Amino acid sequence: MASGFGYNGGRGRCFNFWQEFNKCYAMADAPQDCIAQRDDYLECLHHTKEIARATRIKAEELKQADKKRKEEAEGRKAADSAAKSNLPKLNIIDEQAKQPEAVKA
Repeated sequence: MASGFGYNGGRGRCFNFWQEFNKCYAMADAPQDCIAQRDDYLECLHHTKEIARATRIKAEELKQADKKRKEEAEGRKAADSAAKSNLPKLNIIDEQAKQPEAVKA
């Protein structure tokens, strides 16, 4: 990878990052000065931050979907219990629907 040759010839995808890191390392007084360039190069090689971010996004999507499913199930349960309640059997709801409205002339 650091050789500069990619899989299909030409430059590798991370060669520019390697050059920046190598240049920094050669000019730095202490290796700790080049941590940012090293992290960029390693991220280019392994995509660890990208994979971790995608994993967190997927976990949040699954969490929200599960929450939505639970809310929908609770809503269905409430609707079913309302439909099975005794109010229609006591003719409380039906009487209001059956009462004719007064016709105004």
